[in-house]
Amino acid sequence: MKKVAIIGAGAAGLSAAVTLARFGFAVDVFEKNAKNAKKILVSGNGHCNITNRFLDSSKYISENPNFIEPTLKRFGYHELERFMNSIGILFNTKDDGRTFPLSYEASSVVRAFEETLSHLNVTIFNECKIDSIQKKNSFTLTCKDKNYSAYDALIVATGLLAYPQLGGCDDGVHFAHSFGHTSIETYPSLVGLHLDSFRHEELAGVKVEGEVTLFIDGFREKTMQGDILFTKYGVSGLAIFDISQIASKALIDFCNVEISLNLLKNFNPQSLSTQILNLCKALPENKISTVLGAILPAKLASAVLKESKIETHTKALHVNTKMIKTLINRLQNWRFKVSDTHGFSHAEVCGGGVNTLEIDEKSFESKKVKNLYFIGEVLDVLGERGGYNFQFAFSSGILCAEAISKDFLSK
Repeated sequence: MKKVAIIGAGAAGLSAAVTLARFGFAVDVFEKNAKNAKKILVSGNGHCNITNRFLDSSKYISENPNFIEPTLKRFGYHELERFMNSIGILFNTKDDGRTFPLSYEASSVVRAFEETLSHLNVTIFNECKIDSIQKKNSFTLTCKDKNYSAYDALIVATGLLAYPQLGGCDDGVHFAHSFGHTSIETYPSLVGLHLDSFRHEELAGVKVEGEVTLFIDGFREKTMQGDILFTKYGVSGLAIFDISQIASKALIDFCNVEISLNLLKNFNPQSLSTQILNLCKALPENKISTVLGAILPAKLASAVLKESKIETHTKALHVNTKMIKTLINRLQNWRFKVSDTHGFSHAEVCGGGVNTLEIDEKSFESKKVKNLYFIGEVLDVLGERGGYNFQFAFSSGILCAEAISKDFLSK
């Protein structure tokens, strides 16, 4: 019986383990945490956004974008659904394509994997951080001065630095380097952004449904809608997460990064101007802060007035067209310079990783070392929010396992 070692019991590693065991391989999984699949457990606020019905390679970022399309074509939404059904997970797909387990509990996904692996006699070594790897005729892994040897193939599925409190690390990149691979600089993604401003501090806790536009070196890069949450360090929320991939990459490339916030995206400037003027006419003795408080959270209304250099106690009857124009520009085009991200410890995923130009796009085997494989987030493949990252993790794990079985069992 051929032996395969897998480092990492996350989405990629667990799916590879199930597939290999079904083909009759002896599989050992090494996981540094006491529990498996911690990122699955916390994903989607505990609901686990497994995949997206509307998969598209344009939803991914990589220095080698041609690497992604073959994976999605060979193992996409329907293939993953069949695999998940085979371990007892049924799909619940939303209108926007986001797909969750029917139970709507991430824990059900982890339980399904663990029970399946138990039935298949896969051994999982928890609290076993691999310190080093050697290869002669076979692979030997060292954990706490104990050697695990005679593995015919090794799969690295360690993930990257996102959520270090859940076990995120760059071990996989170091393993790749030890075997002569190069890597793309890592950066946090699906993460909040720090602003070069003081205004966000007084707005901490305010949340609005708005629109965010990202500017890189003065050029409009991307616009996303969703919730925007002001924090003590800057801004967060789903709309911010959706632009953070590009913003984060631009920051490590030393680009000038700015965002524009539209806090009232359902109005065009003319209709918004009319609304505010009508309120001012109807309530001439009210303070302008009170008038704006009818359409914005009070703290936000106050901050917008300060930024527009309009006294908050100004009576509505004294508000003129110039003031309205200034207000609207601030409400629908409030520009901030982005100084940093909120870091790996608050990022859901990472960009960068092992250079995919050095990895076979069909088997995920190293082009430098025979029988060494890299799957999932450790590779330089980064998906958007909405299930794209999990899909790539599952797809790469299963396709890698199928390639190993084809290679070994055909000999």
